[in-house]
Amino acid sequence: MYQQHNLREREVEIFVSKLLKYGVMIATGIVLFGGISYLSHHFRETPNDQIFRSEPPTFRNPEIITISALSGRPRGIIQLGILLLIATPVARVGFSLLAFIRQRDYLYVIITLIVFSGLIYSLIWSHS
Repeated sequence: MYQQHNLREREVEIFVSKLLKYGVMIATGIVLFGGISYLSHHFRETPNDQIFRSEPPTFRNPEIITISALSGRPRGIIQLGILLLIATPVARVGFSLLAFIRQRDYLYVIITLIVFSGLIYSLIWSHS
Protein backbone atom coordinates (compact mmCIF):
# COMPACT_ATOMS: atom_id res chain seq x y z
CA MET A 1 0.00 0.00 0.00
CA TYR A 2 2.82 2.41 0.87
CA GLN A 3 4.52 1.67 -2.44
CA GLN A 4 1.27 2.25 -4.35
CA HIS A 5 0.80 5.61 -2.58
CA ASN A 6 4.35 6.66 -3.55
CA LEU A 7 3.67 5.58 -7.15
CA ARG A 8 0.56 7.82 -7.28
CA GLU A 9 2.51 10.74 -5.81
CA ARG A 10 5.25 10.23 -8.39
CA GLU A 11 2.68 10.15 -11.21
CA VAL A 12 1.22 13.43 -9.95
CA GLU A 13 4.69 15.00 -9.78
CA ILE A 14 5.46 13.88 -13.34
CA PHE A 15 2.14 15.19 -14.64
CA VAL A 16 2.61 18.55 -12.91
CA SER A 17 6.14 18.92 -14.26
CA LYS A 18 4.93 18.14 -17.78
CA LEU A 19 2.05 20.57 -17.38
CA LEU A 20 4.45 23.35 -16.47
CA LYS A 21 7.03 22.46 -19.10
CA TYR A 22 4.62 22.09 -22.01
CA GLY A 23 2.48 25.01 -20.88
CA VAL A 24 5.49 27.33 -20.92
CA MET A 25 6.75 25.91 -24.22
CA ILE A 26 3.38 26.32 -25.94
CA ALA A 27 2.89 29.84 -24.55
CA THR A 28 6.41 30.83 -25.60
CA GLY A 29 5.84 29.45 -29.10
CA ILE A 30 2.60 31.38 -29.46
CA VAL A 31 4.21 34.63 -28.25
CA LEU A 32 7.16 34.06 -30.60
CA PHE A 33 4.86 33.40 -33.56
CA GLY A 34 2.79 36.49 -32.73
CA GLY A 35 5.94 38.60 -32.30
CA ILE A 36 7.36 37.52 -35.64
CA SER A 37 4.01 38.14 -37.30
CA TYR A 38 3.77 41.58 -35.67
CA LEU A 39 7.28 42.54 -36.73
CA SER A 40 6.68 41.34 -40.29
CA HIS A 41 3.73 43.75 -40.53
CA HIS A 42 5.34 46.70 -38.73
CA PHE A 43 9.07 46.41 -39.45
CA ARG A 44 9.22 49.73 -41.31
CA GLU A 45 7.64 51.74 -38.50
CA THR A 46 9.83 53.91 -36.30
CA PRO A 47 8.85 53.56 -32.65
CA ASN A 48 8.21 56.67 -30.61
CA ASP A 49 10.10 56.03 -27.37
CA GLN A 50 8.86 59.26 -25.80
CA ILE A 51 5.26 58.06 -25.35
CA PHE A 52 4.19 54.87 -23.59
CA ARG A 53 1.03 53.28 -24.93
CA SER A 54 -0.36 50.30 -23.09
CA GLU A 55 -2.54 47.67 -24.68
CA PRO A 56 -6.08 48.81 -25.39
CA PRO A 57 -8.65 47.81 -22.73
CA THR A 58 -10.17 45.31 -25.17
CA PHE A 59 -7.00 43.21 -24.88
CA ARG A 60 -7.69 42.70 -21.17
CA ASN A 61 -10.69 40.47 -21.90
CA PRO A 62 -9.82 36.78 -22.49
CA GLU A 63 -12.74 36.28 -24.87
CA ILE A 64 -11.72 39.22 -27.07
CA ILE A 65 -8.07 38.11 -26.94
CA THR A 66 -9.07 34.65 -28.16
CA ILE A 67 -11.25 36.02 -30.95
CA SER A 68 -8.47 38.38 -32.02
CA ALA A 69 -5.87 35.59 -31.99
CA LEU A 70 -8.08 33.19 -33.92
CA SER A 71 -8.68 35.86 -36.56
CA GLY A 72 -4.90 36.08 -37.03
CA ARG A 73 -4.22 39.49 -35.49
CA PRO A 74 -0.60 39.55 -34.29
CA ARG A 75 -1.30 41.53 -31.10
CA GLY A 76 -4.08 39.12 -30.22
CA ILE A 77 -1.75 36.15 -30.78
CA ILE A 78 0.88 37.70 -28.49
CA GLN A 79 -1.74 38.44 -25.82
CA LEU A 80 -3.09 34.87 -26.07
CA GLY A 81 0.42 33.50 -25.48
CA ILE A 82 0.84 35.72 -22.44
CA LEU A 83 -2.58 34.67 -21.16
CA LEU A 84 -1.58 31.01 -21.52
CA LEU A 85 1.70 31.73 -19.75
CA ILE A 86 -0.24 33.19 -16.82
CA ALA A 87 -2.75 30.32 -16.86
CA THR A 88 -0.07 27.61 -16.69
CA PRO A 89 0.87 27.95 -12.99
CA VAL A 90 -2.78 28.57 -12.11
CA ALA A 91 -3.66 25.26 -13.79
CA ARG A 92 -0.81 23.62 -11.87
CA VAL A 93 -2.24 24.82 -8.55
CA GLY A 94 -5.73 23.70 -9.61
CA PHE A 95 -4.48 20.25 -10.56
CA SER A 96 -2.53 19.99 -7.31
CA LEU A 97 -5.72 20.84 -5.42
CA LEU A 98 -7.55 17.98 -7.15
CA ALA A 99 -4.66 15.61 -6.46
CA PHE A 100 -4.62 16.50 -2.75
CA ILE A 101 -8.39 16.01 -2.56
CA ARG A 102 -8.02 12.60 -4.17
CA GLN A 103 -5.22 11.68 -1.75
CA ARG A 104 -7.32 12.97 1.17
CA ASP A 105 -4.44 15.14 2.34
CA TYR A 106 -6.66 17.77 3.91
CA LEU A 107 -3.91 20.02 5.27
CA TYR A 108 -2.56 20.49 1.75
CA VAL A 109 -6.11 20.82 0.40
CA ILE A 110 -6.67 23.80 2.69
CA ILE A 111 -3.29 25.38 1.91
CA THR A 112 -3.69 24.86 -1.84
CA LEU A 113 -7.26 26.13 -1.75
CA ILE A 114 -6.05 29.34 -0.09
CA VAL A 115 -3.34 29.78 -2.75
CA PHE A 116 -5.76 28.95 -5.58
CA SER A 117 -8.35 31.38 -4.21
CA GLY A 118 -5.72 34.11 -4.01
CA LEU A 119 -4.67 33.51 -7.60
CA ILE A 120 -8.22 33.53 -8.92
CA TYR A 121 -9.09 36.63 -6.89
CA SER A 122 -6.04 38.51 -8.18
CA LEU A 123 -6.78 37.52 -11.78
CA ILE A 124 -10.42 38.56 -11.62
CA TRP A 125 -10.03 41.79 -9.66
CA SER A 126 -6.59 42.95 -10.84
CA HIS A 127 -7.90 45.22 -13.59
CA SER A 128 -10.80 46.72 -11.62
